[in-house]
Amino acid sequence: MQSTSIQLAKELAKECKTVDDVQAKLRDLFGQTIEQLLEAEIDEHLGYVKHSQAGDNSGNSRNGYSKKTLKTRSGKTEIAVPRDRNGEFEPQVIRKYKTTASELEDQIIAMYAKGLSTRDIEAHIRDIYGVNISPTLVSRITDKIMPEIAEWQSRPLEKVYPIVFLDAIHFKVRQDGRVINKAAYTVMALTLTGYKDILGIWIGENESASFWLSVCNDLHNRGVEDILIVAKDGLSGFSEAIKAVFPRAEQQLCIIHQIRNTLKYASSKNKEPLMADLKKVYRAVTLEQAEVAFEQFKATWGIQYPVIVRSWEKNWAELTTFFKYPGEIRRIIYTTNTIEGYHRQLRKATKTKVVYPSDDALRKVIYLATRDISKRWDKQVREWGMCLSQLMVYFGERLENKIDIL
Repeated sequence: MQSTSIQLAKELAKECKTVDDVQAKLRDLFGQTIEQLLEAEIDEHLGYVKHSQAGDNSGNSRNGYSKKTLKTRSGKTEIAVPRDRNGEFEPQVIRKYKTTASELEDQIIAMYAKGLSTRDIEAHIRDIYGVNISPTLVSRITDKIMPEIAEWQSRPLEKVYPIVFLDAIHFKVRQDGRVINKAAYTVMALTLTGYKDILGIWIGENESASFWLSVCNDLHNRGVEDILIVAKDGLSGFSEAIKAVFPRAEQQLCIIHQIRNTLKYASSKNKEPLMADLKKVYRAVTLEQAEVAFEQFKATWGIQYPVIVRSWEKNWAELTTFFKYPGEIRRIIYTTNTIEGYHRQLRKATKTKVVYPSDDALRKVIYLATRDISKRWDKQVREWGMCLSQLMVYFGERLENKIDIL
């Protein structure tokens, strides 16, 4: 496949002098591909290939072509549409009275959104229609969504979000001839109406507090004035990044992340009893009970595991934020499970790709997968009415004039 792509590029380089020339050639290539698909369709409709003797006395046959001008996202291109003598042939790729090729483009984009590689898409088109499409054509078609991604990523946001989740998911991307780890920084919010929304996805090298600061600034520049509660992982310097842009936001460190880090330092034989004592801390009813349970935990395990104790002491303020709130809100914020569930769905769409050729290739797949995933977020968070009523008690002045549904 690579040699085919290189050969196509060489042919384009020979015949084209400008970018406009290249685009014109690609439009022609797209038109030729559509024509091949139509030829495959009429072969299937008639039951025999062109010029085959199997068509003799079959009761129907080819009857020349009609011209049609297609409006593609790359511009206009003219194609020849085959006809049959009985007038029964109904093209599926470009239906009658349709003057756009977006149906095929949308089909290719839909396959791309499911995580299929360009090689997979080529194979599917070949299996369905018996023709080949080039990797260049697939890339050109999927590139059409880049302006849509840019518009989505810069869209205006709401002034206030009651709960926001911050986390990152990591991928391997080729850059400057090397394969490096890239972090896709994700911000998910619960809106005032109780629905999940992805506010944006930013791609950067590794996961760093400085990059999270730029993410928070981007949210602010797009209209976010206040966030009530932030649920996040334990990245060093993360708290400072949030405080710098949203100083009044309450911060809850993910309990599950903290537990995972804790278990790294415990021996296998001690993990079960250690976790039993630790559950008494984070499953306490009140902060006071949690503090008593933690003192008992330190007395039992402090000498053997001082690193674990110091970690919980260092992060205590942000680990225990959820104790301020009733159960409905606690259930939502004490872990980042909400955003991690989204990341698990994202992994399903990206698992077939080990290494992405560029940031844009990764960006396209993530955006298309997110667009599909978010279509299923058509229900409010469970018990949201109760949650919002409780939030009004704690943050009444900051939500004043922002809610018109109570």
